[in-house]
Amino acid sequence: MTVFCVLGDCSKEECHHCFPVKNCSDSHEWCSKNGCCDEIDPAKKIVVTGCAGFIGFHTTKYLLENNYEVYGVDNVNDYYDVSIKEAHIELLTSYPNFRFAKEDIQDTTVISTFRPHKIIHLASMAGVRYSIENPKTYCDVNIRGFIHILEESVKNNVQHIVYASSSSVYGLNTKVPFEETDKIETCNSPYACSKMAMELYAKTYTQLYPVSCFGLRFFTVYGPHGRPDMAPYKFMKAIMNETPIDKYGDGTSSRDYTYIDDIVSGIVGALENRKEKRCEVYNLGNSQPVSLNEFIETCEEICGKKAKIHQLGEQLGDVPHTYASIEKAKEDLEYKPNMGLKNGLKKLYDYLL
Repeated sequence: MTVFCVLGDCSKEECHHCFPVKNCSDSHEWCSKNGCCDEIDPAKKIVVTGCAGFIGFHTTKYLLENNYEVYGVDNVNDYYDVSIKEAHIELLTSYPNFRFAKEDIQDTTVISTFRPHKIIHLASMAGVRYSIENPKTYCDVNIRGFIHILEESVKNNVQHIVYASSSSVYGLNTKVPFEETDKIETCNSPYACSKMAMELYAKTYTQLYPVSCFGLRFFTVYGPHGRPDMAPYKFMKAIMNETPIDKYGDGTSSRDYTYIDDIVSGIVGALENRKEKRCEVYNLGNSQPVSLNEFIETCEEICGKKAKIHQLGEQLGDVPHTYASIEKAKEDLEYKPNMGLKNGLKKLYDYLL
């Protein structure tokens, strides 16, 4: 059979040089007669790490529904119930433009085999409290894993990387709202330190190599398919089931709760890189902090039940407040969060039902 291989990569199914495609952009006569599959736009080839997780699942689903070719990578670790992650993978595999590799980000080969145009790197070890007990794991997964992604990206001429940082990097910062230009000196957990290190490595690699990197500092993300170890999921489910919830401190601490759909819109804005910048960090929050007491009251109102409180002292590693300034993300990413806490928690409640 005639082929059009000028790249020496005929083993790749997605390469139309070797496989005649419908509506061939090069108008090959062979393709017009024998086109057997759709042509893939190289700019639509995306690797998403952590695709089985909460944010990764929603992001991947959005990309697939918008005609991206997505290669998902996840090691499906047991930090929380693996059946949740497996269910996410099953849902994603129903899309014909999705493929999946159960691999660790510290040694994955997907970037070299798939040769994506861009990468969304969401895989990491999460959890402030768990990081205090297991600090070395966060060095291995978050820092070493990110370095491997960066190295593979440079080797394979990846144009752009969007990666997950965290509001935790602001630590004990007392100036609010938190701005990306704030001087950070008070990381309060190994998890926060690992995310800060990722931002430094991203900056270094963009100085050394022709790759751009956008770090996104997420602020307390919640919504359907959420992580069961996070407060919105835990508290809502406990109140629904009339089981006790652990309440740390007097309830005056506050968080900038951000709905998952708003977060995905920010990730996509960063992926598109409309301003053509090289290395940036952005806050993705709702810019409307809510106290723990108000949060519990809202959960009670939605559930129609009172919470059973197990009162505890302040938790090691926690920060008193998070509050995002989102002006930079609005300007560069066209980021416009529009989900209020009550409506967002109602959607989470409906999902849990």
